[in-house]
Amino acid sequence: MAERFPMPDGASWSPQVRPGEAQDVPAMAHIHASAFDEKSAWSAPSLLHLVETPNVFSLMAERDSTPAGFVLMRVAANEAEVLTIAVDPAFHRRGMARALVMAGLTAALAVECDTVFLEVATDNEPAKALYQSMGFDIAGERKAYYARPSGPAVDALILRWTAQESDASAKG
Repeated sequence: MAERFPMPDGASWSPQVRPGEAQDVPAMAHIHASAFDEKSAWSAPSLLHLVETPNVFSLMAERDSTPAGFVLMRVAANEAEVLTIAVDPAFHRRGMARALVMAGLTAALAVECDTVFLEVATDNEPAKALYQSMGFDIAGERKAYYARPSGPAVDALILRWTAQESDASAKG
């Protein structure tokens, strides 16, 4: 897995990623609020509902036991969907999002999911570059999907990661 998804240049440490639990929800809510605008941030009750939903799992990234980011994913049959991923801005550009996506892909493969979907705003260049570097391809688009506090809504790209395609591109 490390060969397919190397850490960014200059990364001197690897964050710890562990399964998330209901007790992590306050930290998740804080991270989500710091990562997204006020109207887009998910509340603690909403996050708790998801964490407790069957077929949904969460992963927490930490550095020195400090919550730094999380991902929530839902599994259906042989597919998984990233519901949300958030990294505290204090931990940006330190490999947290990459570690969370890698751990999410690994967890999805462990439960026999061979395809993972997610949505990303078309104006989120860092996230789009990360997902592309990890083997995600464009599967579709949602017009005016993300509301913005000032200005028009932004389209979302639907991205897909497929285990077989990623294996083939890693060999080729």
